[in-house]
Amino acid sequence: MTDLLTNWADWLPQLLKGLGISLQLTGFALALGLPLGLVLALASSARGPALRWPAVALVEIGRGAPALVVLQMVYYGLPSAGLNLSAFLSGAIALGLTTAAYTSEILRAGINAVPQGEVEAGQALGMTRQDILRFVVIPQGVIFAVPALMGFAILIFQATALTFTIAIPELLARAYRIGAATYLYLDVLILAGLVYLAVTIPFGWLVNRAARRLGSHLG
Repeated sequence: MTDLLTNWADWLPQLLKGLGISLQLTGFALALGLPLGLVLALASSARGPALRWPAVALVEIGRGAPALVVLQMVYYGLPSAGLNLSAFLSGAIALGLTTAAYTSEILRAGINAVPQGEVEAGQALGMTRQDILRFVVIPQGVIFAVPALMGFAILIFQATALTFTIAIPELLARAYRIGAATYLYLDVLILAGLVYLAVTIPFGWLVNRAARRLGSHLG
C-alpha cells in the first residue's frame, strides 16, 4: 500500500497536467458546439422545409456518428482535402461537432418549453417575431436547458479521453504513457479514474442543484 501511494504521489503531477489539457479541450468543444447547437435547434424548428430538413439531417448524422469516428475523420480526413490542423484543434473541432449535434436537441426542447403566453405577451407589446425569438424565447429556452447542458458537459469532458488516439497528451494519454514506462497499468489507471471522478462528481452535484433550483423556480 505504501508503494502504491508513493507511486501515485509521483504520477499525480503528470496526470494533473493531462487534466488541464482535458479541461481545455472540453472548454473549446463547448465554446464551438453550443452556438452551433443553438443554430441547428432554431433551424430544425423553422417553418420552411428548405431550412428545417437539412438541419434535421445534420443533427441525426451528428448524433448517429460515434465521437471517435468524427475525431478520426477530422484528424486524418481533412489533411487529404488540403486542410492540415494540429491534433489539439482537430480534437476540439471533432468534439465541438458532436456537442452541436446533441445540444441542438437539448436546446430545441428548452425553446419548446417556453410558455406560449410569453410569446403572446410579446405580440401584445408589438414586438416583431424576430425580437420575440431573440429577447423572449431564446433566453428563457436556454435557461430551461441549463441543467441538461451541464450534464452533457460532463459527457464531453469524459469523451476527451478519446483524443489519446491522436496523440493529444490529455489525462488518459499520460496515464497510458506512465503505464508503458512502469508496467503498472492498473495502478495508474485507477489514479486516472480518481482524477476524473474528482471533476465529475462535484460537477454532477452542481447539475442536480441547478435542476432543483430551476424546478422550484418553475413551480
